[in-house]
Amino acid sequence: MMFWSASVAGLAIAYLFGATPSGYLAGKLLKGIDIREHGSKSTGATNVLRTLGPWPALVVLLVDVLKGAAAIVFARWFYPWLATVTPPAALDLESWTAWAVPWVVCLAGLAVLLGHGRSIWLNFTGGKSAATGLGVLLALSWPVGLGAATVFLAVLAISRIVSLSSMLAALTAVALVCALEQPLPYRLLVIAGSLYVIARHRANIQRLLAGTEPRLGQGARPT
Repeated sequence: MMFWSASVAGLAIAYLFGATPSGYLAGKLLKGIDIREHGSKSTGATNVLRTLGPWPALVVLLVDVLKGAAAIVFARWFYPWLATVTPPAALDLESWTAWAVPWVVCLAGLAVLLGHGRSIWLNFTGGKSAATGLGVLLALSWPVGLGAATVFLAVLAISRIVSLSSMLAALTAVALVCALEQPLPYRLLVIAGSLYVIARHRANIQRLLAGTEPRLGQGARPT
C-alpha cells in the first residue's frame, strides 16, 4: 500500500513542478500586477514579454523549460528508487525498471504539463505549456527536443508569431518521436502532450484563421 501511495505522490510532485506559477510570480514581484488581467491573460513567457519586458520573459521561459525537464528527471530517479526501498509483493525489480518506469515517466510528463496549464495556485488557470513541453522533450529525448526547438525558432524568425511556432514545433515533435526509436510510452506522451499544447492554443487558432493574431513585438488582443 505504501508503494502505491508513494507512486501517486510522485505524480503529484510532478504536477506541482508544473503548477509553480513563474509568470504570475514575475508579475507580482516586478510590478505588483496579476498578469492574467493583462495582454492575452496567459501566464506564459510570451505574455510576460509583452507585459513586463524581455528579461523577465527570458527568466520565465527558462524556469518553465526547467520545470518540464525536472519532472522527467525526478520521475526517472524516483520510481526505480521507490521500488528498491518499498517493493510491493510479487514485484520483480528488473521488470519494473524495464517496463513500468517508462509508463510512469509518461504520466509524470503529462502531470507537469497539466500543472502548468491548470495550476492549483491560480484557480486552475495558467499558460499554454509550450515551454514546459520543450523541457519535457529535452529530458525525454534531446534529439526530439532539439528538433522541435529548431522548428520553433525557424518559424518564429519567418512569421514572428509565437503561437504558430509553438504548434508547428509540437507537430514536429510528434513526427520525430515516431520516426526515431523511442519506447511506446514516450511516443504516446509526446503525442498526447502535443495535442494538449495545441488544444491550449484554441483562441490563437481562431485569430490565426481570422488574420488577427499579433506578431512578436505587437500588443496582444485580450482574450
